[in-house]
Amino acid sequence: MDSNVIKGKVKQAEGKLVDAKGDLTTSPADDIKGKLMQVEGKAQVLVGEAKDKVREILKKHP
Repeated sequence: MDSNVIKGKVKQAEGKLVDAKGDLTTSPADDIKGKLMQVEGKAQVLVGEAKDKVREILKKHP
């Protein structure tokens, strides 16, 4: 598993926490920051999954 997958999932979780904090404190800045972190994390997970897929294909067809 590529490290981007793990880092991305962690960033998504952190983003959810920041988003929840924004909901509790009614802070629009925290809401936006949390949602942005979640999107960044999702993108990072997708990059990691793509790298994993490329490695898998290269192993099958050297």
